[in-house]
Amino acid sequence: MCGIIGTNFKTENFTKAIELLEHRGPDNLGFYEFENNQFGHTRLSIIDLDNEANQPMVFDDIVITFNGEIYNYKELIKNENLNCKTKSDTEVLIRLYQKYGKDFLNKINGMFSFCIYDKKRDSFFCARDRFGKKPFYYYFKNGKFIYASEIKSILKLLESKPSMNNTAFHEYLSFMTPVNENTFYQDIKKLPAGNFLYKDLKEFYIDKYYDLNNIENRDCSEKEALEKIEELLISSVNSRLVSDVEVATLLSGGIDSSLTSALYAKYSNKRINTFCIGYDEHTHYSETSYAKIVAKHINSNHHELIINRKDFISSIEDMIYHVDEPFADSASIPTFLLSKYINKNGIKVALSGEGSDESFLGYDNYFKMLKYYESKAIDKPFDLTKEWEYNNRAFNKKHIYQTCGETFTERQKEKLLNNYTSFNYIKNYNCNYPPYKWLTYIDFKIWIAEVLMTKVDRMSMAHSLELRAPFLDYRLVNYLLSLGEDIKKGNTNKYLLKKIAMKYLPYEIVHRQKKGFSFPFIEWLHEEYKDEILITILEVNKKLNIFNKDFVTFIYNESKETRFKQHLWSLYIFARWFNKNY
Repeated sequence: MCGIIGTNFKTENFTKAIELLEHRGPDNLGFYEFENNQFGHTRLSIIDLDNEANQPMVFDDIVITFNGEIYNYKELIKNENLNCKTKSDTEVLIRLYQKYGKDFLNKINGMFSFCIYDKKRDSFFCARDRFGKKPFYYYFKNGKFIYASEIKSILKLLESKPSMNNTAFHEYLSFMTPVNENTFYQDIKKLPAGNFLYKDLKEFYIDKYYDLNNIENRDCSEKEALEKIEELLISSVNSRLVSDVEVATLLSGGIDSSLTSALYAKYSNKRINTFCIGYDEHTHYSETSYAKIVAKHINSNHHELIINRKDFISSIEDMIYHVDEPFADSASIPTFLLSKYINKNGIKVALSGEGSDESFLGYDNYFKMLKYYESKAIDKPFDLTKEWEYNNRAFNKKHIYQTCGETFTERQKEKLLNNYTSFNYIKNYNCNYPPYKWLTYIDFKIWIAEVLMTKVDRMSMAHSLELRAPFLDYRLVNYLLSLGEDIKKGNTNKYLLKKIAMKYLPYEIVHRQKKGFSFPFIEWLHEEYKDEILITILEVNKKLNIFNKDFVTFIYNESKETRFKQHLWSLYIFARWFNKNY
């Protein structure tokens, strides 16, 4: 795992821009220059620890800066008959490009963002993995092209700070982060998941190489489905153990992280390390007791981090710094603290359980939606985005908009913001899937690609820790989306996963009541800052004049009773970021 940066022009600030990514890769800082182009890389050494695998890597007329891991790189070397001089997965990308040009992306299985510069063509070929696990930001204006793993490095190379992107702000209020290509900075964009970017002297374009919107149903029995899913899960876990350093797991005690840990322990030839987090007060949020049950069952070396209000409060500014823009998933702070703890234990890589709920129908809202459409007796495809718009405008909390992870609905934004016109943010995600498939599709496009992966990458890489998510192996995701509702639905959420998990985990873990990740963020925020929370938001409003003061005050008062708590957190984080940056 690494940090990457590059430009098509020379700048004296380039070394400083690379250094801003040092937390992503403290093992080596690399620089390469060709004509007017500059390339930088910070390396976290995981595969092929030798210096020969340092980057930027140059072979023949190709320069690459690469962030991520290619899990099937050894298989590709063999099957594609690649002549590699190093033992690294980085060189495999160069050799595939030399063999296929841009048409090799669907051959690789991994998490990645990279830029391949072709000296002969004076071209940049950049790509981001299928589900957005690794970040890729870019700036292209007035002939200047910059790309980087984080926004802070791009800002370092600009003559002035761009103005704030209001569209990104409106998206943030809905989804906790900007979506699609938007960032909070005008002209700084992110490459969408499953897309590539190409630039040469004549062309600049972005195109999609992967999407989940065209997977057809397959006919199979439940028995066949269970066998295939288990096979894919085992393969996914084992492929993510490819490393020249030790791999641990995050273990919350939920079924996802527990099954990941159990599979790792079963197929490992040594006792594995597991890590969980708990809280020294408001202990009803903690799941440490369940994690201990699993750790005992799989005989792991279990590590437990207990955090307090001081830990939480002191990490808010750090979280904002590492994300570079407002990001309202409060779970980012426990992830930040746990990653720091794992790093202090000398570990660079860990497995995590993200991506299971979306593929296995794990959310209660999925079943509410299924019942809703069954009650309407709909038996043919229809425009789901219009349904979303209707339910959102009607402020009906039982229907689609919850599935999209929204904080502020469009109706609430009209109350919150001065001169706001509502917008259907889901209209670009329409497809011919029935409701149960569309829910998974939309969550992958917004919740996973934009929120979960941002949290996992920035908070772990802040401490030079690489997190790998076996449930987000595209082979597994594709297969699960191909299954019909009759097989996936069963009589409980995650029906198929629970069937498999019973082979590896205690009954009390598999069939415990689902508990989404939560912790006392709003309690600690009020205990620490009290009315300063509201004052901070309203002071920003004096500069911007965008909020309805009465509605902000209403949200603040409601949050004291743990209502509208996500709404307040989103406003507060935005205010903290704005005060720091403008």
